[in-house]
Amino acid sequence: MEKASYSRPTTKKMESFYGSIRFTLESNMVKDMEAILDHLSEYRSIDFSGYNSQPLEKLLNQRIEASKNQNCSEYLDYLKNDPDEPDKLISALTIQFSGFFRNPLVFYSLAEKILPRILQQKKVERETIIRAWSAGCAHGEEIYSLSILIKELSEKEASSIKPQLFATDINQTALQNAKEAIYRFESIQNVPYGLIRKYFSKENKLFQLKNKTLSPVNFAFHDLLDKVTSAPPESIFGNFDLILCRNVLIYLQPKYQSIVFQKLYMSLAIDGYLVLGEAELLPARFEKYFTHLDDLHIYQKKG
Repeated sequence: MEKASYSRPTTKKMESFYGSIRFTLESNMVKDMEAILDHLSEYRSIDFSGYNSQPLEKLLNQRIEASKNQNCSEYLDYLKNDPDEPDKLISALTIQFSGFFRNPLVFYSLAEKILPRILQQKKVERETIIRAWSAGCAHGEEIYSLSILIKELSEKEASSIKPQLFATDINQTALQNAKEAIYRFESIQNVPYGLIRKYFSKENKLFQLKNKTLSPVNFAFHDLLDKVTSAPPESIFGNFDLILCRNVLIYLQPKYQSIVFQKLYMSLAIDGYLVLGEAELLPARFEKYFTHLDDLHIYQKKG
């Protein structure tokens, strides 16, 4: 009897074999991940399809592990059957790191340059309302920081300006925390001591913002990738004097960044100001519509 011949697979064949397995596994994982995001879109009206896939996949895997599931497919069933899990997943997928006067140079520029310009223009136009929007507001530190600056400037100038402040996010838990306005010291460490004494009360190791001393903030759910609205519906007509959209766009794919920039442009009043994060730049096609004011990523809409 002749021995059965055995031909050792070539390296190229082995690479092709394992490559096809890896492609199949990755394809199945992508499909499961898309199904998870589709579920969020259907039941929470949040569109994550425009987010960069690598950080999104990392955050999703962390949530799968935290929920004691083994893979995307198993987690999808868990997501559909646990009524609390969609909100937990949204919290996991949205970066909620912030702080009062984060990047102090930006807020110094707002206090010393931008807000005085807006205030002066309001006096010229005999208007008494300044409108501002914090997009991706996290726990409210940014819009409250702005509210404090406006309050301080109004007192200094003896101005009767009336702020209309809006803050939006897709994380309902973060929005609820923002309304409660209770913070750890780490969140207020950039606040000057005099302002801490004036605007915060301390209980144990927590600091409660004295909301009654400031103009009210309208906190609301709003998805920047919403296909219908440009500005928060609660603002009625947009026309903001100032929009802060910091460290949000870096998580979006370039195509979706352009969609959001178009909305921000439409929501700004003529000569209004747009503040971006340190790692964010205007897309090239929008540069002609804005004047770059300094190295702090502050832009003014051209008339």
